[in-house]
Amino acid sequence: MDTASIVTEIRALLVEHYVFPDIATELDALLEKRSTGGAYDAADTAEELGRLVTADLQAVNGDRHLRLKHHTDVIPDGDDAASIQEMAREAALSLNGVRGLRALDGGIAHLELAPLLFPVEISGEAVAAALTLVADARALVLDLRENRGGDPATVALVCGYLLDEPTHLNTMYFRDGETYQQYWSPAYVPGKRFGGTKPIYVLTSPRTFSGAEELAYDLQQLGRATVVGERTGGGAHPRRGFRVHPHLEVTVPTGRAINPVSGTNWELVGVSPDIEVPAEDALDRALREAR
Repeated sequence: MDTASIVTEIRALLVEHYVFPDIATELDALLEKRSTGGAYDAADTAEELGRLVTADLQAVNGDRHLRLKHHTDVIPDGDDAASIQEMAREAALSLNGVRGLRALDGGIAHLELAPLLFPVEISGEAVAAALTLVADARALVLDLRENRGGDPATVALVCGYLLDEPTHLNTMYFRDGETYQQYWSPAYVPGKRFGGTKPIYVLTSPRTFSGAEELAYDLQQLGRATVVGERTGGGAHPRRGFRVHPHLEVTVPTGRAINPVSGTNWELVGVSPDIEVPAEDALDRALREAR
């Protein structure tokens, strides 16, 4: 394993792509210093190198999307190839992200979306079917406690069932500060909407991360849902993945989310629950509130 070459490639990718150029410059200098000083020489496996480099990548500003991720399977060529491969495998094992759906006493629906909000092309039909089924419930408990993130387009699709009209949810601003992409809830959704007035309770935990945090945050900022549980993980930056070794992928955030209501996001601070209880008690508490 040519550790020096791997670190050099990571440094170049940071300087070219990281959303904050000044932080990229600082990280570039840090990785160079650590590499030439022999900090990574003791890493005799790709997994150990990933752990050491990730600690340094997150040492400056704590960005949890910035990491050198080890994959047991060989990573295919191409940007984000490792994530695509991993998501396809996880989607096949999790009903495309609809982990659980049940009707509870009192006309309450409990819908668990996990482990990810997979891209719409993977999960769209499953998500649409699940949200159509809960449309007639009196209240909805949306469980994101085990959801690690996902696609903002899927966040927008979910919100389309929970709002009555197209609504601006989020804007991703990219490195130059001028290029951006807006996300809105769709004007049309397949099936029936739950709608924009009935109660929604979103369950969160410290494991709730990234796109799952966006879903909780968007609904909270719009005053559309009550968040119940614990503060979330605090990752608001969309990222790209680059293969730097057959088993190592460096993930580099290329943008930052700005909510149109708050004018900021949940990076580092997480989504603060409206009702703070231990995550394992969040469902019981939400059900008491709903009833």
